[in-house]
Amino acid sequence: METVDTLLNARWVIPVQPDNLILEHHSVAIRRGRIVALLPQAEAATRFNADVSVDLPEHVVIPGLVNAHTHAAMTLLRGLADDLPLMRWLNDHVWPMERRWVGEDFVHDGSLLAIAEMLRGGTTCFNDMYFFPEITARTAAAAGIRATIGLIVMDFPTAWASNPSEYITKGLALHDEHKGEALISTAFAPHAPYTVSDEPLRRLRVLADELDLPIHMHVHETAAEVQQAFEQNGMRPLQRLDRLGLLGPSLLAVHMTQLDAVEIARLAETGVNVLHCPESNLKLASGFCPVGELLAAGVNVALGTDGAASNNDLDMFGEMRTAALLAKAVAGDAAVVPAHTALRMATLNGARALGLADEIGSLEPGKAADIVAVDLGDLKTQPVYHPISHLVYAASRSQVSDVWVAGRHLLKQHQLLTLDITELGQKARAWGRKIGQQGRTLE
Repeated sequence: METVDTLLNARWVIPVQPDNLILEHHSVAIRRGRIVALLPQAEAATRFNADVSVDLPEHVVIPGLVNAHTHAAMTLLRGLADDLPLMRWLNDHVWPMERRWVGEDFVHDGSLLAIAEMLRGGTTCFNDMYFFPEITARTAAAAGIRATIGLIVMDFPTAWASNPSEYITKGLALHDEHKGEALISTAFAPHAPYTVSDEPLRRLRVLADELDLPIHMHVHETAAEVQQAFEQNGMRPLQRLDRLGLLGPSLLAVHMTQLDAVEIARLAETGVNVLHCPESNLKLASGFCPVGELLAAGVNVALGTDGAASNNDLDMFGEMRTAALLAKAVAGDAAVVPAHTALRMATLNGARALGLADEIGSLEPGKAADIVAVDLGDLKTQPVYHPISHLVYAASRSQVSDVWVAGRHLLKQHQLLTLDITELGQKARAWGRKIGQQGRTLE
């Protein structure tokens, strides 16, 4: 018999690739952090001798969820300024708060809080964009979660850097620091077309090609953004980015609520990835990403939560459900974004956008064992006729029982193994007292 480190014996295994496949009474064998095999439980019992065997009799096992766009440390600003339009929310509340509070301690504690929330909800990889990214990278690595860390760039000074050149220099140093790490990768993260001018974007285009890094950017988030850009330079933001040479498979375009047919065709032609954040877009009344049209055109669409300050959670189960339901309403077609497509958007499509599809996003031999077990035995998910449908339309993140990243057990029977939730709660409440006092002066 072959020896493996871990054998997961589940009622259902959903590998995501091939699409819409459900394996009943199957096992997942893991050795040295990688998937060795998916096979029927009876066969696994005769083929493998496991150091640890985990029985999951009413569970569905899926690839770890990929939160393709978030601002992790902003968990400390959750609920601070709700029910406001985007630019008022940013200009009058979020940016003043960030100028006052954002530093290494804020990013460390906020990122830890976010990582705890994400792991407990089945997210095993997140794509971040925020200040002091070196702190988020080290925090993620220590917790054992997989992360793509955004090397943020803006035209104006912040607590982290004073000008575009300094942002880029610091970002390159961070990229070099984590080069070759198994769990930490990097992406250039120019904030948005309205906060980054042409010259830094040209430089990022060259560097992204040289280093083979993605470019992660908010694009076409609101109608006002698009209109303002057109009034200022006679071009919609996507047209400007196209002229700068940024449209291509390396571009991760976040939000994309304002798209016409010509732009959708151009996205498909150039291979741009769209990172869809449906709940944040709804809450800020930013508009509707035409997900059905994008998918029909062949555009890779992944899912993200955005930050907890504008969502207000980091719940990828909620995001899957909202994405599927909203797409149907926008398209006027109940068949648009079926459950298995929503699950793919939250797993393999996210991995593909981040350039990690050879490593994560599906349960296949040779890939990293980033795996989530969801208990469907609860009354709210009984009876089970179709487990993928239940994952998207009925299950909640509270039903995530176990999480593994690269074969390491990080959540065991609902308990985090690498983070102290008592200490995290104390720190979060302390930040709430400090920030809340200033927040009251802005009301």
